[in-house]
Amino acid sequence: MADQANLHRRNIVAFVPIVNAAQAKTFYGDVLGLPLVGEEMPFALVFDANGIMLRLVILSELAPAPWTVLGWEVPDIEDTVRKLEASGVYFERYEHMQQDARGIWKSPNGAKVAWFKDPDGNVLSVSEFTKAHP
Repeated sequence: MADQANLHRRNIVAFVPIVNAAQAKTFYGDVLGLPLVGEEMPFALVFDANGIMLRLVILSELAPAPWTVLGWEVPDIEDTVRKLEASGVYFERYEHMQQDARGIWKSPNGAKVAWFKDPDGNVLSVSEFTKAHP
């Protein structure tokens, strides 16, 4: 197969839909600690997520997806969850999953995942993978 577009060598641009730009700006910037690099009003807020462009696309209405739309790989999930909780982040609990007291689920392959929502109800996650991930 021809390698025409070379997309495997290009950075991803992540898109997350939002409605309330002011709340999103505070949450992604102050709570999650992402640097705001641009405000393209009324279209998007642009953040730097460790060198990856995260565009929060401003919509007039939103029906959030029930699945994870954005996640971060972290080296120590317990420490990350603890710090996010201290910033006011609530971690989701799901009936069908065996999660610990902090909301961390351990997958069959050993990866650990915890989910939380942004102010618009988008499901976000933090994950700690085993050495042989994913």
